[in-house]
Amino acid sequence: MSVVDARGLSCPEPVLLTRKILEKGEADAVKVMVDEMAACENITALAKTMGWQVTHEKVSDHIEILLRR
Repeated sequence: MSVVDARGLSCPEPVLLTRKILEKGEADAVKVMVDEMAACENITALAKTMGWQVTHEKVSDHIEILLRR
């Protein structure tokens, strides 16, 4: 599983980092950590358009987004 720690970054950086990992196609699952709901929504939209399944949950001070093929 690849991990993208985008906490503290403002859009569009979390989306760009996530896109880079998804386009590599090296992992079947990717965990993305963000601290803004807007970033979560944007990453969710990106991943779904690329054919990935998306779940997310609030974990203490951040949001963890799990992307799976």
